[in-house]
Amino acid sequence: MPCHAVDLERQHKGTGKINRTNYTRTETKKSLPQSIRLQSVELLNRNLASAIDLKRQAKQAHWNVKGPNFIALHELFDKVAEAAEEFIDLLAERVTTLGGTAEGRIQAVIEHSALSPYPTDTAAEREHVDVLSTALAMFGKAVHEAIDEAARFGDADTADVFTEISREIDKQLWLVEAHLHG
Repeated sequence: MPCHAVDLERQHKGTGKINRTNYTRTETKKSLPQSIRLQSVELLNRNLASAIDLKRQAKQAHWNVKGPNFIALHELFDKVAEAAEEFIDLLAERVTTLGGTAEGRIQAVIEHSALSPYPTDTAAEREHVDVLSTALAMFGKAVHEAIDEAARFGDADTADVFTEISREIDKQLWLVEAHLHG
């Protein structure tokens, strides 16, 4: 298939930077119009950055948690990271299905993640639970908004990918937040 960049000159949020996450590179026989595919690729890549960040934050908590509930939280945080890995694959594969390029580079994550940075001074169990539950909630909010956005511009399949992620992120948030109560 011939490769070509579309919309390379589109400026990113008025910053003067070229937005390299908002184009499709591969011709496809997919019936979804290219204008919709372009919007979907941008939306998916924004959320891919946050999903990668979420995975790294879960691993940060997993590696550094200490206290009497260590093993339970250590294992829970690892399960959150595993769930985030599934989100990453779903989002990246949808991008490439649409003919786009999945932006999984650390530079893209730094630039596009909607999550707050994980504090380096987090030590206590409850702090890790609070920080990770906040990250899960932020990602969940972005995913809920992405469902509506994808539906608005006419990509039901992308909205469905976000709906699948939404159900699992809500479950992971419930499991982590349970450690804040009681």
